[in-house]
Amino acid sequence: MRAWIFAPLLWLVALPAWADARMTVLVDLLELREAAAILSDEGQAHAETLNQDMLGGQGGPGWTLQVERIHDPERMVEAVRRALEETMSPSAVEEAIDFYTTDLGGRIVALENAARAAIAEREVEQIARANYGVLAGDNDPRLALIRRLITSADMVDRNVSTALNSNFQFLRGMRDGGALEDSDEDLLSEIGGDLDAVTEDTSVWAHAYMLLAYHPLSDAEIERYAAFSETDAGGALNRALFDGFGHAYEDISYALGRAVALNMVAENL
Repeated sequence: MRAWIFAPLLWLVALPAWADARMTVLVDLLELREAAAILSDEGQAHAETLNQDMLGGQGGPGWTLQVERIHDPERMVEAVRRALEETMSPSAVEEAIDFYTTDLGGRIVALENAARAAIAEREVEQIARANYGVLAGDNDPRLALIRRLITSADMVDRNVSTALNSNFQFLRGMRDGGALEDSDEDLLSEIGGDLDAVTEDTSVWAHAYMLLAYHPLSDAEIERYAAFSETDAGGALNRALFDGFGHAYEDISYALGRAVALNMVAENL
């Protein structure tokens, strides 16, 4: 009788560890650490632009150290992992693992990361945008598949929301660092005025990026990817990725805005 009493308790204890292990598998399959490293490099390049534009290029080694700490890839990965754990059911995790253990799933992840690293170069981005511009006026079947992917993930609206929230957090950071005196309402009003321009630019960038990323894939392979994205598991995965990276970007933007402000205030003392 004792075996029947203790066995269920052991099973319950084992469940969280099993779920944690399966989430680790998914995080590895999605190559989130590689993606976070790419985004960290991208963010640090942007921070150098801020150094030139807002600090007169006088940030120095101290600024560099602050920027490196702020753009910690591991913190990004943990933010995304938390979102995955909060959003995806165990069955959805298993469906996602099933897809990304296929040859196609692995190729998609590698292509997305490679394209994100490449499009960070201004020349590559311009070429990608021009390529989309050529196709935009035609009934191109490849572009129709790309639009299907963008629609299934609600990619434009979610990216716009992330961008505007991040801009707001950056300005909040600057205010809390002593460089601004605007109220939250003032900051929101300023950011809201950019909505149409941000939406249009985000739509063009998303199409350009995805055309670049999936160029080596056949239409049939993109069709398979779109079909997965439209499942409940694919939808939950996309929501979690946007939420996780969105929260990470908001934290980074606030910290970066505050660092800019503190450096500006220090220069004026």
